[in-house]
Amino acid sequence: MADCRLPCPVNLVSSEGDFSQYDGLVVVSHSPDALTGKLEFVGTAVQEALELDKAVGNKPNLVALIGHPLKRAVFSPTGPLNRDYDDVRRYGDAANAGIKRALEAGFARPLLATVPHLFKDASLVSLLGALHALYVPIEVREDVPERRQKVESLGVWNEDEAKGNKLVSLGTAIESGRLVYRDIGGSDPERMAAPNVAEYVTQLFADKGSMVKVEVLGDRASLKTKYPLFAAVDRCANKVERHQGRVIKLEYSPEGKVDTTLLLVGKGVTYDTGGADVKAGGHMAGMHRDKCGSAFVAGFFRALDIIRPHNIKVIGRMAMVRNSIGVESYVADELITSRAGVRVRVGNTDAEGRMAMADPLCEMKELAAGELNPHIFTIATLTGHAIRAMGPNYSIVMDNGPARNVGFAQEIQNFGHDIGDPFEISTIRREDYEFAQGKSEYEDVLQCNNQPSSATARGHQFPAAFLIRTSGLDKHGVDSTQQLKYTHIDIAGSSGPFPGIPTGAPIPAFVAKYFT
Repeated sequence: MADCRLPCPVNLVSSEGDFSQYDGLVVVSHSPDALTGKLEFVGTAVQEALELDKAVGNKPNLVALIGHPLKRAVFSPTGPLNRDYDDVRRYGDAANAGIKRALEAGFARPLLATVPHLFKDASLVSLLGALHALYVPIEVREDVPERRQKVESLGVWNEDEAKGNKLVSLGTAIESGRLVYRDIGGSDPERMAAPNVAEYVTQLFADKGSMVKVEVLGDRASLKTKYPLFAAVDRCANKVERHQGRVIKLEYSPEGKVDTTLLLVGKGVTYDTGGADVKAGGHMAGMHRDKCGSAFVAGFFRALDIIRPHNIKVIGRMAMVRNSIGVESYVADELITSRAGVRVRVGNTDAEGRMAMADPLCEMKELAAGELNPHIFTIATLTGHAIRAMGPNYSIVMDNGPARNVGFAQEIQNFGHDIGDPFEISTIRREDYEFAQGKSEYEDVLQCNNQPSSATARGHQFPAAFLIRTSGLDKHGVDSTQQLKYTHIDIAGSSGPFPGIPTGAPIPAFVAKYFT
C-alpha cells in the first residue's frame, strides 16, 4: 500500500492512557451537554467556563482542564444541526476553526475528539476539516523547512478501536489525495508549470509498490497530431521551455475482477492570461487556480493508490497547458479540426479549458469502447457562470442522456451531501447544443461567444454541449446503439477561495461513492 502524504502524522487514540502523548484536546460537539462518558471531564470544564462567558458556546474557546494530563482543551461548537439548511459541514467548519484556535494557543500535538450527532459521517468530516487547517503549501514546505508542519502530530480519539481505525484509514486516504490536489492546484504558475506538474506526478507514483502507471506526452509534434485543440492553446507557451504543455496519462488496474471503469479528463491550465482575448481590468489574478480539474485527477489517483479497490479500473488524462499571450497565440476566428474530425471555430481564446479537454475527451470515448461499464468525466474550473449561478462552495454536475438514465447526478449529490462535499445539479438542454452549433458553412461548432460566461445565459451548461459535440460523444447518446455515460463537473465554485487554500473538491464525494 502506498504511503500517505499528510500535513502531519495522524494516529488513532482509543485509550485514555495515551492522552499523555498530546498537549491539548480539541473537542467538536453540538452541545456541552453531549460531553459525557470519557469526555465528561471536558464537559465539566466547559460548563464552568460558560458560567463566566456565554460566548464559549458560540465559538472556539480555550478552557483549562485542572488536574488532567491534557491540561487544556479547545471546545469548538458546531452550532445548531437540526434546521432545514444545516448539514454535516458544520462539523468540518467547527473542527477547522478549533484546530486554528489550538494553533494560536501553541498546541504542538493536538488530540481531536468529535461527538457525532444526526450525521453518520460527522467524525470523518470533522477529521477532514482539521486536516484542512493543518495543510502547508508546497512552496513553504520546500523553501522554509522550519515551517514544513504546523504541528508534530494529530491524534484522533475514538474509544471504539475498530471504528477508529476505519475512520483514520479513510480520512487519511482522502486527505492524502486532497494534499496532492492542493499542491498542484494551489501552487503558483511557475512551481506548477506543466513540466513541473509532470515531474511531481511521476515522482508521486514512482514507488515500486504503486499500482498507478504514469506516462507523460510532451512532444510538440505528437501533441499536435493527437490533441490538435490542446496544441492550439499550447502554441504560444510552447515557445518557452519551462511552460511547454504536457498531457499526463494515468491508469489504475486492480487485481480483482473489474465491474466499473472510470475515465477522467481534468482541465489543467497552469495560468490563464485569457490569451489574445486578454483578461483585463485585474481579472487575471488567481488564474493559477485554473488547474484544479487536473489536480483532482492526480489527487483521486493518489487516494485510489492507497485504498486500492478490487473492482474498479480508472484511466486519467491531465491536460496541462498555459494559456499565454504573444505572437504565437491562437486567436478568435481560427478554424481547427478536432481529434474527432469536428471543425471548430474559435470564438474566444479565454475559453481555453474546453479546447484543452476536448481531444483527451475524444480519446477517452475511443478507449471506453473496450472497457467494462465505462463512465467518462470532465472535471474543470471551467466557468465564472458556475459561481454566478450556484455561488461558491458547490460543484455543478451535468449528465448526458445515458448518465442521466442511471441517475448519476442525483447519486453523487447524495454522497457529497453525506460527506460535506456538496453538488448542485444542472441539465444540458437543447438550447445549449444550439448555442454551440456552427453559425456558417465554415465550422461545425462554435467554441464560445465573445462575452464572459457570467454574462451569458446558460454560461456553465453550453460548454458541456460543446465538449460533447467536439469529442464525438453526441454519437453515443440515448439514441445510439453504443451509449456511453458522460458527466461534466464544473468546480469553479467548489475548488476553493483565492486568496486561500484549495478544498480538494470533489475528491471526498468520489471516494465515498466508489470506495466505501
